Amino acid sequence: QVQLVESGGGLVQAGGSLRLSCAASGRTFSVYVMGWFRQAPGKEREFVAAITWSLGRTYYADSVKGRFTISRDNAKNTVSLQMDSLKPEDTAVYYCAADRDAKGITLAGGYDYWGQGTQVTVSP
Repeated sequence: QVQLVESGGGLVQAGGSLRLSCAASGRTFSVYVMGWFRQAPGKEREFVAAITWSLGRTYYADSVKGRFTISRDNAKNTVSLQMDSLKPEDTAVYYCAADRDAKGITLAGGYDYWGQGTQVTVSP
């Protein structure tokens, strides 16, 4: 089992920045990729970004490319999401997720473990 705990959400004005962190514990050696997803009210959970645990290869949704940056610290078992130039449409609950293999890096159904989520609200 892998446990994930997110932190860093909050309220920010459009154009501002937030940094989300995800602390992983448990059988972290089994993790192949870590991802961030988000879900706005009434919408499907959508892929935001992902990073492979060993090589640090990154993947981004088109909607956040150039504004968000995902990174990982293997020594601390943490994954971060730096969010810049935030827009009101970025408002959502953000979830950290871990996948043991490459079942589908951009697909929520491919991930094995999930955090509890953290709210990000961007005001106009």
